[in-house]
Formats: sequence, structure tokens, C-alpha cells
Amino acid sequence: MPYPAEGNLFMMCRHMQSSALSDLPQGYHIRLCRREELDLWKSIHFDSEAVAQEQRPFMDEYFDIVYQPQGEAFWQRCFFLCNDQDEPIGTCFAWRAYGKITTIHWYKVKREYEGRGLGRALLSHVMNTLSPSDYPVYLHTHPACLRAIKLYSDFGFSLLTDAVVGYRENDLQAALPYLQENLLPSVYQSLTFSSAEKEFLDAARSSEFSHF
Repeated sequence: MPYPAEGNLFMMCRHMQSSALSDLPQGYHIRLCRREELDLWKSIHFDSEAVAQEQRPFMDEYFDIVYQPQGEAFWQRCFFLCNDQDEPIGTCFAWRAYGKITTIHWYKVKREYEGRGLGRALLSHVMNTLSPSDYPVYLHTHPACLRAIKLYSDFGFSLLTDAVVGYRENDLQAALPYLQENLLPSVYQSLTFSSAEKEFLDAARSSEFSHF
């Protein structure tokens, strides 16, 4: 059993809460990832260069298995959040996992830029690219991602209660005491719970490699 902060959590949104949407602060913009920035995209998710290098084989494999076979789709969907120097400081996008299920992929804002409303604005941009037919939307996170869990909840995401998602165990029950202890009481009490739809579970079980 993993330490609660490090376990797997899965969330689902059937209807976006528009009250959670926000605009980018002045001085920031969102654009698509460029082909020459692929290495940067593979490393931006990690808070140190050492960890980025350690995880590089996994990121290479993930890109080759999940995105490369879909041709131009990655380049048409993967967003970078940039500062006024056009330097990428965050990333996120919506992806059709397994060719069937809408998922939020690789949501990240660099640690030094957290707390400025940038993550909410970035997720707002991504959610606004979706149409009603794209719902429900799924994502994977960890209990330690407290700020993100609160944000996802604001947008209408519920924590999935299914014991297994694809080939990964859902660590919700082990994580609940950790969440209760580390989230503000009002945030913890506002969390909602749901079971996944059968189509999603069937799709997640169809591959030995997680696509979200």
C-alpha cells in the first residue's frame, strides 16, 4: 500500500461548473507547444532537472505509445502557458484517450508560479475547448496534489470510488484521512464522489499502458 500522499486518485466531471472559470492575469498567454519544444515539454512536469532526467525514459515511452501514433493530434492540442518572454511555465491539454474517453493530460504549472491564479486560468482555457459531447471528462492525480484537487473540485470533478481503474488500484479509501487532515475543512466537505461509467472502465482495461 503506497503512502497516502503518493497513491492514485481518479476524478470525473459530467458537467463543468462555469463559476470556476477565470481569465489569465496580464502578462501571460497560452499557445500550442512547438515541435522544437518537445524535450522541454517532457521535462517541464518535474521540479528538478535531476528528476526530469530520471523520468526521461518513461516520458519518451509515453509519448511514443500514446501520442506519436495519432499523427498531428498532440501538436494541435498540447498547450503551453507562457510568461511575457514567451517562456513556457505550465502545460495542460485535453486528450481522447483510447480513442474514446476525454481526459485531462499533464496539468502542470511550475512551482515558482503557483498561487497567482495561473493554474485556474490554464485549466479554464482547456475546459473551454471541450464541447458537450466530450463529457464526461476524466483525470488522474495524487493525494499530495492538494491544490489541484481543490481546483478540479471547483470545476465539477468528483473523486471516483471504483476500486480499480484500468490496471491501477484506486487509493481513495487510504487517501481520505490524508485529504481530511490536509485540506481546509470547507474544501474537504465540498468533495463529491462518483463511480465511473462502464465505457470508461472498459476502455481503461483495454490497454496495459495507461493513456491518462
